[in-house]
Amino acid sequence: MKKHLLKLSVICIIVVLFMTPVSFIISSADSPASNNDSKQVDILFTHDTHSHLNSFLTVQDEQSVTLGGFAHIKALINQAKENNPDALVLDAGDFSMGTLVQTIFDTEAPELRMLGALECEVTTLGNHEFDYRSGGLASALKAAAASSDPVPAMVLCNIDWETMEAEGLTEDQQLLKDAFDTYGMRDYVVLTKGDVKIAVLGIFGEDALACAPTCVLKFKDASVAAAATVKEIKEKEDVDMIVCVSHSGTNEKENKSEDEILAKAVPDIDLIISGHTHTTLMQPIVHGSTYIVSCGEYGKNLGTLNMTQLSDGRWSMNSYELIPITEDIPSDVDTQNKVDSFMDIVDSTYLSQFGYTRDHVLAQNTVTFSSSSDLYYIHTEHNLGNILSDSFNYAVENADDFDGHPVDVAIVPSGCVRDTYAVGDITVEDVFNSYSLGIGLDGIPGYPLISMYLTGAELKTGAEIDASVSDFMRSARLYLNGISFSYNPHRLILNKVTDCYLTDDEGNRAEIQDDKLYRVVCDLYSGQMLGAVTDVSYGILSIQPKFADGTPIENIEDAIITSNGQEIKAWAAIASYLESLEDTNGDGIADIPAYYATPLNRKVVEDSTAISDLLKKPNKYAVIIIIAIIIIIVAVVLLVIAIVKLIRKIMRRNSSKDKN
Repeated sequence: MKKHLLKLSVICIIVVLFMTPVSFIISSADSPASNNDSKQVDILFTHDTHSHLNSFLTVQDEQSVTLGGFAHIKALINQAKENNPDALVLDAGDFSMGTLVQTIFDTEAPELRMLGALECEVTTLGNHEFDYRSGGLASALKAAAASSDPVPAMVLCNIDWETMEAEGLTEDQQLLKDAFDTYGMRDYVVLTKGDVKIAVLGIFGEDALACAPTCVLKFKDASVAAAATVKEIKEKEDVDMIVCVSHSGTNEKENKSEDEILAKAVPDIDLIISGHTHTTLMQPIVHGSTYIVSCGEYGKNLGTLNMTQLSDGRWSMNSYELIPITEDIPSDVDTQNKVDSFMDIVDSTYLSQFGYTRDHVLAQNTVTFSSSSDLYYIHTEHNLGNILSDSFNYAVENADDFDGHPVDVAIVPSGCVRDTYAVGDITVEDVFNSYSLGIGLDGIPGYPLISMYLTGAELKTGAEIDASVSDFMRSARLYLNGISFSYNPHRLILNKVTDCYLTDDEGNRAEIQDDKLYRVVCDLYSGQMLGAVTDVSYGILSIQPKFADGTPIENIEDAIITSNGQEIKAWAAIASYLESLEDTNGDGIADIPAYYATPLNRKVVEDSTAISDLLKKPNKYAVIIIIAIIIIIVAVVLLVIAIVKLIRKIMRRNSSKDKN
């Protein structure tokens, strides 16, 4: 009996070992001990810093905290370099667009020059590097190359120049190609760090491209291009290690994120620095011998790791840490002085156009606002979304040359909200950082507001987009002024909204008329992304922007709102609204009202699984889905019946043959 139990135990252990997934989260404590005779490498990394050169005040875990700052990061890098002068510093893209410093992106290239100041040796492009269109990116690359400052090498191996050249390069494509050549863009670079030769290649992901509506380039499949580049590296270069700086990302769906697909498809990559999704991986993800690491956004953390080469040539991770960048870390004075010099240029060349300086106080705040990540990940009403959408309404209706057509609905998508407001003074810099993206048709940084008209039926479709599609495209989560709706996440997809109506300033309800045109205000990016939302819903949920007379808007830039001949920038709309709020304590500065401290019922989540709640008020999509399900069930039943009849017929035929 004991022998049988022993055999059974051994079999169970073997089964468990063989069935353990290849993908797992590795702890540095579980890594093999380093061998002092083996080659080792130290790597420090960033990604998605989004122009956050300065420390910034934000909300984290409902507390106001000051985080980030290149001067603090540089102090840590200096310390690492003292211990190992051959430590390698890498970045995985989206180094621009997110703070006021981006306003001189195309003229001064401060982000690339400050990466150089951090001794970053290699970076790649992210989707937001295309925000200022082809001309903006081309100018930034040329400005960086022309500066006397050190700048990182740039690698990107999956641009599909072959297809574009076969079709004939457009003017913008040629502009970028020339700029890439000027800067020295390559598929990969080889660096020597001590006794270790490292090849670093770059990748631009599929979702990154979907999030870059102004990008004119075509890209190859990331895994296919990376595999070809790795093959070339192995054939031409005698390297010890292959690293990929990838702007593709990871997500909560294990094994299905783009960088995990890349790791499995190209197993010869030793390390992937994963940007784009702002993921904070407290431990690496491992597929085979490939490690994937990610340190989060805005320079809130500096990623650090140490690896040792094994006897088979692959690498084992000995240590991995994300170091929080807080005020406790000393500041490198030279780095901060360089950042300050760029910010002075911002004041004199950009903010002066709006009559502001970066430290001008717009309002004082005692309200705890949701964080920008709350808007992205937690699908409900948020007070940050409320105050931003209220700002859009206010700015349009209080413009000097207001056209007299009231705003019915103002919309803010989560993908455009980059930060929140902490308790205390809210400055111009804080407001710009909260809604910092893009550029207008006027060439001036900052997405402008646009005005379009939608039918009542399309407004309801917009609510259904938020309820049904935004779980698959979180940047499309909507925050609203002038319209309220309820939805039940447990209902059939495309039929989650149970109530939708308009509200006035006093909160009074007004029913939506399906055929009536309503004025909607949002930012330019939201209008540009309507096509992507249509694609995600496979064309089922589509919206056609219109002018006031019902004529379709073919070019969304034609809908840009101006005041006195100038575009109304989204961030400036927020600033004007905050300044307009009542000064309740008489100190001459506006105060954020307690109104924003409580829910306003603009988006109500009905978390119910009761049959009556799941089936009430079915819309046309629900009817179509139910009919389709019934047809499928009937077809399956008929197929089963046919198969059973056929089997019986065959059995009877065989039985007759046996009798004969």
